[in-house]
Amino acid sequence: MARNIVISGGGTGIGLATAQVFAADGDRVLLLGRRAHVLEKAGVPGALTCAADLRDPADVRRVARFVAEELGTVDVLVHSAGGNGGLEPGSGPEDPLDAVAHDWTVNFRLNTLTAVLLTEALKQRLAEPGGRVLFLSSIAAFRGSGSGAYAASKAALHPYAHDLARQLGPRGITVNVVAPGYIEDTDFFGGPIEEARRDGLVAETSTGRAGEPGDVAATLHWLASPGAGHITSQIIQVNGGAERGH
Repeated sequence: MARNIVISGGGTGIGLATAQVFAADGDRVLLLGRRAHVLEKAGVPGALTCAADLRDPADVRRVARFVAEELGTVDVLVHSAGGNGGLEPGSGPEDPLDAVAHDWTVNFRLNTLTAVLLTEALKQRLAEPGGRVLFLSSIAAFRGSGSGAYAASKAALHPYAHDLARQLGPRGITVNVVAPGYIEDTDFFGGPIEEARRDGLVAETSTGRAGEPGDVAATLHWLASPGAGHITSQIIQVNGGAERGH
């Protein structure tokens, strides 16, 4: 039976690859993202789209109404929205402490608040039993990210997921987190990175290659399967061995 899949950040990168995997199974997919034209160009067969800024409670309420009208029940909720706060517009010349406050606020709104607001808005629509909530974290949550802001905003998803797993477990709903390492063919870096940096990231792996969006999508797809029904409150790392499990 076809399931209803809601994917934030579904127009590009990991979110798009995930949407394509579920759509290939015949599932009904709803793509969420800030840019309507990106969602419309995604080309996922049969997909619905809804452009929204998930940092904004009003937009999230609008998404919840759309889901209620078009889908009713949500079988799988995938949080792929977010990114490197450094790619967002800056706040202009400012005191160094103002710059820190801006950086951390932007990252937490992009990577943490988007996931929390959407989850809370759709929590009562999750299929029971059998519902799945899947968060995208990062290798940075284990090793830092330079400024610390991005890493901290992703790491914040881990305790939220653990609390949510305990809360939703009695309804037969699982909650897990996937933490990718370096993944090529995404918008994360805003374009190709320097060859030396890429070589260094690949050298950290045991597999000797960069990750691909499909690597993460396949893991998310499996965690959403009936075979993963007793796996919950876990952080699954997909990084080719660049960071060991904790």
